[in-house]
Amino acid sequence: MSLGQSGAPLVNFKIEFDRETDGRWIAEIPDLPGVMAYGSTKEEAEAAVEALALRVIADRIEIEKVGQKTISFASA
Repeated sequence: MSLGQSGAPLVNFKIEFDRETDGRWIAEIPDLPGVMAYGSTKEEAEAAVEALALRVIADRIEIEKVGQKTISFASA
């Protein structure tokens, strides 16, 4: 596991994109089940899925009492 600048473990999540037949974009983070979001542009979908992922991660930290991590996202 790599460490971020703060010395905390670094967690990277890959974002996958797809385009629906109606033109909407969908972004998904496969490592976080159920974390997917739509947007009218690829950028909107990316921003929405990152926000949702952060909420899910925050809930997990609160519930599981896991330590601090540095989180980053990479578009596929």
